[in-house]
Amino acid sequence: MNPEPSEAEGRPVGRRVFLGTLGLGALGVVAAPALQHGLESFLGSVSDKDPTGLTGLLPNGGGFRYYSVAASVPHKGLADYRLRVDGLVDRPRTYTLADLRALPQTRLVKDVQCVTGWRVPGTPFEGVRLAHLLDAAGVRDSAKAIRFTCFDGTYTESLTLDQARRPDILVALRMQDKDIGHDHGGPVRLYVAPMYFYKSAKWLSGITVTDHVRPGYWENLGYDVDAWVGRSNGRTDEPTS
Repeated sequence: MNPEPSEAEGRPVGRRVFLGTLGLGALGVVAAPALQHGLESFLGSVSDKDPTGLTGLLPNGGGFRYYSVAASVPHKGLADYRLRVDGLVDRPRTYTLADLRALPQTRLVKDVQCVTGWRVPGTPFEGVRLAHLLDAAGVRDSAKAIRFTCFDGTYTESLTLDQARRPDILVALRMQDKDIGHDHGGPVRLYVAPMYFYKSAKWLSGITVTDHVRPGYWENLGYDVDAWVGRSNGRTDEPTS
């Protein structure tokens, strides 16, 4: 499990678990910073090993929750992280983490909106504009969409080519003014500022240019493919950008 607002309906839990969750929530409000940090570290350590999804119900600092659709996710860093850009492009390329850090960086500060109602205001993200990577790859005339894959081996997402070229879509390397850690989907994740947070795929490993939109993980389960905040999924939230 990994920290961010849950994009799915939670599993049914018993009364004792529910009351315990409320108790931990109260603890997070009144605890000293060191105690709160310890709780966050504990949740991060057990989240990858929790097949029940219960850690996704527990509160975490910064308004985010631990959540993943995979039973476990490998850790990657400077030595072994790779991001592949391929598909309908003239110049496919594989980027290392160092390569991405060397490119021009853009910083955005927007609210993060979960489709289930969570909002985390004023969250900074920094990274490379997705449009920059697409231009470097040389997108072909037949291209219409982008498919994103992740090294959790499960999650996928999509954008139209026009959406992907927006200036507020990042291949993000930093979040909340620090490098994105594993629990937040690092070292590299997608950040789609104007859409619900399920579009911002964690543990990003592949950007494939395609000739049509292929719905992502949650779209195949009923969520909207075009996930504009306040204009999709039957919600009327205030826009985030």
